Amino acid sequence: MIPPKQVQEILDAVRIEDVVGEFVNLRRRGVNLIGLCPFHGERTPSFNVNPARNIFKCFGCGKGGDAVTFLREHENLTYPEALRWLAKRYNIEIQEVERTPEQVAEQQLADSLYIVNDFALRHFQEQLFDTDEGQSVALAYFKQRGLREETIRAFGLGYAPDQRDLLVRRAKAAGHNLDLLKKTGLCSQDGARDFFRGRVMFAIHNLSGKVAAFAGRTMSSDKTIPKYINSPETEIYVKNKILYGAYQAKKAIRQYDECLLTEGYMDVISLHQAGIENVVASSGTSLTEGQLQLIKRNTNNLKILYDGDPAGVKAALRGLDLALEQDLNVKICLLPDGHDPDSYVQQFGGEAFQTFVAGNAKDFILFKTQLLIGETKGDPVKKAGWVKDIVASIAKIPDPIKRSVYLKECSALLEVDEKTLHNETNKLITTTIKKREEKAARQPGAASDSPGPFPDYDWPTELPPAPADADGAPEAPAAREKPMSRGDEFQERDIIRLLVQFGNQLLEKEGITVAEYVLADIEESLGNFDNPLYGNIASECHALLVEGKTFDQNHFLHHEQKDFSDLAIDLLTSPFEMSPNWEDMWHYPLQNQQAPELNFDLDMRQALDRFKLRKIQKMCDVNLARIKTASDDGDVDAMLRYMKIQQKLNETRNEVAKRAGTVVLVK
Repeated sequence: MIPPKQVQEILDAVRIEDVVGEFVNLRRRGVNLIGLCPFHGERTPSFNVNPARNIFKCFGCGKGGDAVTFLREHENLTYPEALRWLAKRYNIEIQEVERTPEQVAEQQLADSLYIVNDFALRHFQEQLFDTDEGQSVALAYFKQRGLREETIRAFGLGYAPDQRDLLVRRAKAAGHNLDLLKKTGLCSQDGARDFFRGRVMFAIHNLSGKVAAFAGRTMSSDKTIPKYINSPETEIYVKNKILYGAYQAKKAIRQYDECLLTEGYMDVISLHQAGIENVVASSGTSLTEGQLQLIKRNTNNLKILYDGDPAGVKAALRGLDLALEQDLNVKICLLPDGHDPDSYVQQFGGEAFQTFVAGNAKDFILFKTQLLIGETKGDPVKKAGWVKDIVASIAKIPDPIKRSVYLKECSALLEVDEKTLHNETNKLITTTIKKREEKAARQPGAASDSPGPFPDYDWPTELPPAPADADGAPEAPAAREKPMSRGDEFQERDIIRLLVQFGNQLLEKEGITVAEYVLADIEESLGNFDNPLYGNIASECHALLVEGKTFDQNHFLHHEQKDFSDLAIDLLTSPFEMSPNWEDMWHYPLQNQQAPELNFDLDMRQALDRFKLRKIQKMCDVNLARIKTASDDGDVDAMLRYMKIQQKLNETRNEVAKRAGTVVLVK
């Protein structure tokens, strides 16, 4: 267990932008950073990182928190694992106290699959480099393919000899659990034989660099034996969400703002060795939405590099529409017949490869148009079919401006009326939206697996947090309606915002903190909050002050109650911020008030007036009901007493309303 003092030391050292930047391509927008959310599919960035407060918030799916929360959600780590990750990242040595047996077991269970895979990686590499068979068969094969030893080691390549149970026996001897070997697919389900035998091995890493799975290529010439076999899917390996080489390529992809997509393992390795590092592979599978979202978190620019044979063309077209749906800028480059990226770079070198790709990468519409011209050969029926196919691809693009530009270009290239193309596109879009709505209607209240090509973004408001689904996760924007405020919740939320954001700020005139001023002013209303969560937070703040304790934003951000910390994230983040251009470019600063973060005194007084006005209005409504009851009962004395109270309430209400600049509509 990590001592609390060291936990705080780790949290104090963390810079949220460094941690999130390991996994998400961020760019500066004002004082904050934005990027594509790694927790849900999106095409317009709504993921916000606030370096000043050391927190992140997605205004699309609602996820938010600090660096620990991010690592737990993104990397599926436990709280202690996330802290250890951060400690390693910032070179903080942890002196852990003794953990309970339950904590030890939980930690071992979480790490076990990676531990077994790491053992297998060392085993395969030892068989490759340290045995006569490995050197003469597998290492010779890799070197024949043009790979240097440092490249082989960097990508975790290895060899599984054609022996029945060598890995199983060595794993048992090393004390590894046979059940874990079965789960990772390293041995058969009866534990009697190795799964990978007589194959050169490729380690498949996750984004953190841990080995999540393996692929094995046969060394046999027997056509009945599968050329490649892969590890089965496990808790740490979901095939359609992993791209081969993504760990090695992620920095280069961000640096060059472009991702090259190939089909095979050797394509990635050979290009990487030639100095072309921004390359990943779909590992021989059809490109998936999850893989494209992984690319989009690092860049919007994708070049699909496939073989120039009919199979390569077909594969490129399959991936094209999915990439367009993700609003990626797609170019396609088909290599000369008989070449794949690996063979081309081995024969001609990295510089020649880059020159070829730069000169032959075509925008998707030009690529499809050239195919149309080559295949229709004056046949109007075939041409109509190809035009519809191109329009169907354009209809996948979520950005209406980009769609319009492509339709204009398509009209000119194919000599088809632009209006006709627009009409056809609109029909396809309408059909897509209708299908999505029908699917949502069949599954009421459930978020769609995919946000579709035209998501309905739902920006947050100063209202209670969005509803959650059955698993406790915020509902997708398209699957929920905007939350409505009930009673005094809007004003109550504003009071809590002041306590969380400015509670420890000193009011110079009064010589007390914002929290002390606010809670003293509303003390009689602490038990009358309409929203229980807001009431609980206000009561906790009051109790802390009574005990002589102070609190700041971190008290809420790291609160043991998740609803407290979630609300704090919502209150401390906003999709909007002050533009610096008025002052920096036009030298026109705010005229009538300080910047929002410095304006807490006036902000507090106005919020208190609005809060009290709502509470007084509620008292007026209750008292008017008493007057009516007394009148109906003929109780003149009670009616006169309540009318005097009403007069005093009206005077107080009008005074507060005047101070707040609010017009009161009398019922």
